[in-house]
Amino acid sequence: MEQKRNVKKIVVSCIALVAIIAAMFFVYKTFMAKPVEGSKEIVAEVILTDGTSESFKITTDAEFLREALEEEKLISGTETDYGLYVTTVNGITADESKQEWWNFSQKGESLMTGVDATPINDGDHYEITLMVGY
Repeated sequence: MEQKRNVKKIVVSCIALVAIIAAMFFVYKTFMAKPVEGSKEIVAEVILTDGTSESFKITTDAEFLREALEEEKLISGTETDYGLYVTTVNGITADESKQEWWNFSQKGESLMTGVDATPINDGDHYEITLMVGY
């Protein structure tokens, strides 16, 4: 009798978990930022550890940041299960032995998506900053 209750609890818990995951997926798909089609102009500002920076004005039909930056040959990296892990920006490769890495931000706030999943809009300005320390 006790074993049947435990099995029933496990089955109900699994069904509830699947329902929660499905609801979260629906909300994500409904409210996630959508890419804009057509020509747009964006700015990518590369900022180095010494504070120097260089801005690149990019005109593109790309819908996502990665494609726009790759069109300009501004970034390269390693493919991962989560998309492109950017290791090189504007010819400068982050040195992992020094705990260097590239941070992508917009209006001073780190992006919550990778370059593959970041939709771009006309007039967007992105900062690509070489960071030190994990």
